[in-house]
Amino acid sequence: MPDTPAPPPDKYHVPQWLGDRATRRFHVMAKPQGSACHLDCTYCFYLSKRTLPDGPGPGRMSEDLLERFVRDYIASVTGDQVVFSWQGGEPMLRGLDFYRRVVELQAKYAKPGQRIENDLQTSGTLLDDEWAEFLKRHGWLVGLSIDGPRELHDMYRISKKGEPTFDEVVAAAQLLRRHGVPFNTLTCVHRGNARKPLDVYRFLRRELGSTYLQFTPIVEPRDFELVAPGTWDPKQAPIVGSPQARPGHPQSVVTDWSVAPDDYGYFLCKVWDEWLARDYGKVLVNFAETLVAQHLGLPSQMCVFSEHCGKGVAIEHDGSIYSCDHFVYPEYKIGNIEEQSLGDLVFSPRQVKFGYDKADTLPQYCRRCPHLTDCWGECPKNRLLRTPDGEPGLNYLCPAFKTFFAHAAPTAERLARQIGAAPRM
Repeated sequence: MPDTPAPPPDKYHVPQWLGDRATRRFHVMAKPQGSACHLDCTYCFYLSKRTLPDGPGPGRMSEDLLERFVRDYIASVTGDQVVFSWQGGEPMLRGLDFYRRVVELQAKYAKPGQRIENDLQTSGTLLDDEWAEFLKRHGWLVGLSIDGPRELHDMYRISKKGEPTFDEVVAAAQLLRRHGVPFNTLTCVHRGNARKPLDVYRFLRRELGSTYLQFTPIVEPRDFELVAPGTWDPKQAPIVGSPQARPGHPQSVVTDWSVAPDDYGYFLCKVWDEWLARDYGKVLVNFAETLVAQHLGLPSQMCVFSEHCGKGVAIEHDGSIYSCDHFVYPEYKIGNIEEQSLGDLVFSPRQVKFGYDKADTLPQYCRRCPHLTDCWGECPKNRLLRTPDGEPGLNYLCPAFKTFFAHAAPTAERLARQIGAAPRM
């Protein structure tokens, strides 16, 4: 944050969790069309960036800036893999020629032996055969946003005209499959679909044929359009379990479409059980896979369940770099690639402090929790509540995670032991 003094050098000068200069790895989420989108999803947290005071505003990434970004990103990452993630808004609005240029620039600046990968998160409603052929030819992975069967998807994912989008997204999945383009599904879990986990899961598996399912809980404070995470008055935060700590209350801390904590815990448990009974070893579910991985002693596969964060920044259309995709607010702008390299920005003391703060600011209630190492307080943007004894900084979804980890962690530990004991080929 701009007014935060530089952290003490003895703690933050060498960011061990980020790696030293010989093995610098980080991830950039690129917004080439900014927050522009042809849909008007009710729960979208990014549409309002166009009107955020001192925010990135509307615009599109120029080809000159694109070249600077590609060159700088590849040069700054010293690991053997660089992953470009193209998101929005709707990144496809930038046009196919822009992405053809992306591929050309990546080939131009790639280091020997370095893998360059791309993924595209999209509503799918603009896909056609030409796009699909490009994605297949260059090996791009697609993330397809879909919230379940028709009545659940169309609840919030609508066009600017208020029209449903379900049929177009299903057609996009069929198009990708015909062209052999790999795709994941990204499902937002909100107030409307959280009580129907099996309807959602079985639709994605059996009807859409998804084999990698990502689930993201919708949690947005009522004032999210203007107020940055962590800048609210902690004294005003409701106590966990109070009526104000759930959606639907007149003084609720979150929007009406945000998922209720109890409902999200129910959703996670039911999906875990279904995955375990029918799809374990065949289908990847993000929160299930990462729980097993953590019990194997491996790093979390999801940033929200990592002890620290800060390794995934966002670049807006104008070259501005923000601490995270969910922290695109003036308070969390860490620089611009037209003035400073990505590597210097990501490894700056300010950004390193942002990453360490995830663990350093946990309330004692979390530190004493038996599920601490599975959860790590989840995403800092969701720390909207106070603990039962009034300490601020508790995650809004804490009751959900307590329920889920109590239910699933013993089985995850057993699976981890079985995997660890399996003979190596």
